[in-house]
Amino acid sequence: MHDEVFQELYGDGDEYESREELYADEEFMGEEGTHSILDMRRVVETTKPPREREADYFTVRPLSTARLVHHFGTERPTAQQYEDVMARANEAMRHRRPVDEDTTLLGEHEVRWTGVYVILYTDGRPTHVGFFGSSGD
Repeated sequence: MHDEVFQELYGDGDEYESREELYADEEFMGEEGTHSILDMRRVVETTKPPREREADYFTVRPLSTARLVHHFGTERPTAQQYEDVMARANEAMRHRRPVDEDTTLLGEHEVRWTGVYVILYTDGRPTHVGFFGSSGD
């Protein structure tokens, strides 16, 4: 996925010719970031929320089973369910309804420079991954 997104964002080679070159630009990556999955460098297995400390920065973690059921009504959401839940979360944020924001899927994310992922299913088989979080400034 990193290769795909890098190609999409920087494929012309004008700014960075490789992901290694992008990551070597510590000022850009440390202060601004790409605002994409490229800012997430490590998958962690725990569903516990990150703490606000450097060891958690640049990580993405799974959403817990209990929270999957809470938001999707199932442990195996589909891509369409994910899109619908994210649309409702984004709508709440657009209208700046803090109470709603805290109860949406986006409310599951609390620490900048980290992310959360959800495995998505088609006909009972994992086929996609949904990501959300906050990277960059």
